[in-house]
Amino acid sequence: MIFLRHGQSEFNLLFTQTRRDPGIIDPKLTLLGHEQAERAAEELAKRDIRRVITSPYTRALQTATPVARALGLPLTVTPTVRERYAFSCDVGTPVSHLQRDWPGVGFHAIEEIWWPPIEEPEDQVLARAALFRAEMAALDDWAHTLVVSHWGFILAFTGQSVMNGQMIEADPTAGAPENVVWRH
Repeated sequence: MIFLRHGQSEFNLLFTQTRRDPGIIDPKLTLLGHEQAERAAEELAKRDIRRVITSPYTRALQTATPVARALGLPLTVTPTVRERYAFSCDVGTPVSHLQRDWPGVGFHAIEEIWWPPIEEPEDQVLARAALFRAEMAALDDWAHTLVVSHWGFILAFTGQSVMNGQMIEADPTAGAPENVVWRH
């Protein structure tokens, strides 16, 4: 399967410059972020992708949409692959608003408020990654899956840190990474 970290968001741009939380809730992609999403769509259109799973954060949905369009596939949205809740950008958008903003996407299996109310401990992110790993490993066609996700979740699943718009392949049957190093 392939993980694609969402394109650069407004939060990423400002946080990279200042190393301080700019207070942007559920940020959108920047122009560069949209360009990264389009490049990913072009590259992934050449692959045998049969399923696109994405986080419900706006930046992930904006990244996944051109990819799904290029592949002719629907989006499967799940909070399981969301970012670790640690900054203002990790406050999500309620499902009722997502349904209004993304009318062609199914959010029916997601609670109205799908992100946690407080900072998420590292062990909880690792547990979500383990759950998702088991779910994917149980599928016969996991190798044909694209997951549009976030730095923290991809790190918890693969042990690798990826940049905005970067892709990484992962085998859910290979087990958890031995060592996950979180930046502090």
